[in-house]
Amino acid sequence: MLTVISPAKTLDFDTPVSTNKYSEPRFLDQSQQLIEQLKKLSSQEIANLMKISDKLAGLNMARFQQWQTPFTEENAKQAILAFKGDVYTGLAAETLDDKGLDFAQQHLRILSGLYGVLRPLDLMQPYRLEMGTPFQNDAGRDLYSFWGDQIRQSLEAEPALKDGVLINLASNEYFKAVDAKKLKATIITPVFKDWKNGQYKMISFYAKKARGLMSRFIIDQQINSPEKLKQFDSDGYRYSEEMSQKNDWVFIRDNH
Repeated sequence: MLTVISPAKTLDFDTPVSTNKYSEPRFLDQSQQLIEQLKKLSSQEIANLMKISDKLAGLNMARFQQWQTPFTEENAKQAILAFKGDVYTGLAAETLDDKGLDFAQQHLRILSGLYGVLRPLDLMQPYRLEMGTPFQNDAGRDLYSFWGDQIRQSLEAEPALKDGVLINLASNEYFKAVDAKKLKATIITPVFKDWKNGQYKMISFYAKKARGLMSRFIIDQQINSPEKLKQFDSDGYRYSEEMSQKNDWVFIRDNH
């Protein structure tokens, strides 16, 4: 059983790491190709492309210019510890012990616009490049064109996917890069809903955090069987059989 999550725009490269274990991203050559093209963009072009402020555009222009291989512990950081944001608040990777990190390294993958697929302990340098960015590149009109089948094929080659079950805790923007129709696996997509104004509805902030909480639950419980996901009860969530449909499993919460 393999789980995929999205990256985050918020990064933390200041906090000291809680482990000395690390690995190297598998698609660094492809990342290098993208970086070479991104380095040609002016700060204003980055602002327009990503729809961000001039200040953020300047920061990311500097990141692209400073990006360089080889990655080391001095100039890069493990992905699961570098990403912050709602999903990673729920995941709280900085509190994982070696056993948890080892399990995550085998069973959790982070989808990325720049790096394609990251293992939790893969070193990365700071960047901003969301998968849905309409960045024209040598391979086509956007990043979906650039990555093509590579992300899907990488996931299919994972030993953890030998049982044919993938847990999709990524956003639609990122999971689109997997090409689910072609993926040789059963895809289970947990959906998180909170009670609001007389009904259960998905609230983005809470749903993102819940994806991180479920990722942590899978790691802590060392879950290899999807049925055990139905026991997920972090932060007051519970599985709702009546609201779930086929492989869209709904988890609901009354108070947050």
